[in-house]
Amino acid sequence: MVSELISKYIWLVQTVLKAGSGGLTFEDIASRWEDRWDSDYPRRTFINHRQAVADIFGIEIECNRSTNRYSIRYSDALEGNSGAAWLINTFTVSNLLSLSRERLSGRVSVENIPSGQTWLTPLMEAMTKGVEVSFRYQKYTSDSGDILHVRPYAVKEAERRWYLVGWCLERDAMRVYGLDRIRELTLTGSHFRMDPSFDIDVLLADSFGIYLPEDGQKALPIVFRATQREARYLRDLPIHPSQVELPEEPDHPTHPAVFRIRVIPNEALLLELTRRGDRIDIVSPAEIREKVMQEHRKALQLETNNNTGI
Repeated sequence: MVSELISKYIWLVQTVLKAGSGGLTFEDIASRWEDRWDSDYPRRTFINHRQAVADIFGIEIECNRSTNRYSIRYSDALEGNSGAAWLINTFTVSNLLSLSRERLSGRVSVENIPSGQTWLTPLMEAMTKGVEVSFRYQKYTSDSGDILHVRPYAVKEAERRWYLVGWCLERDAMRVYGLDRIRELTLTGSHFRMDPSFDIDVLLADSFGIYLPEDGQKALPIVFRATQREARYLRDLPIHPSQVELPEEPDHPTHPAVFRIRVIPNEALLLELTRRGDRIDIVSPAEIREKVMQEHRKALQLETNNNTGI
């Protein structure tokens, strides 16, 4: 199975990384493989896995010909490669939980992301092979689904949901699809050539969440003040990668910390700013401040109506 293969690739990367710069001989790796997977590790299989790790994750398992030991330069492997780092960290946690399920039962809790369980593996397989996928997509606003053919460019997790970003042949445009709305996905026999310069993080650099930027849309600088307590959360977990902290404003003692983000405003961003309540205060631009205030007014009106029985 593809998921088992990926798990073995991750294991190989983890095993070699743990050895550090000194590396491991093939015999060392084969011995650890036998302990973990309870089977022999032919050299040909190791060579194939080593090549797959390079192709899929962009991580080179290098061999020092003078010592015949294999190693990975950690900085080259993971720094600046958030996708590979995420996969390795995720599989590490998954394997640890599986191996320690009985010993740690009731002591480890992780958030469930249902949308990734069914279609994430076949989509990653399609991306690796460069083949189109076909599926029935059922929107929340429709009882019937459309049959679509999509070139899978990337997958992205946001707000505990997985999304597919790809070129839809029926729409002749880039689209985003929630994996939890996909039905009956299959890999077709049609191949496509992926643009080697494509980068999902670059595509969404000015976006908030999973919204694709539309033609002509430009990121706006949004400045807001925050309470000291909220500022601590914001420093640890920024609202957006573009977030920077500006000099404090002592003239605003309740909200002295000041932050700026550059992002294309959308509904998700408004909800994110609104949910922080009075812990932040939008400074500019005026239209964003007004929209957030409108959301607060609607919430207040709803609560008022509920309390008065209207």
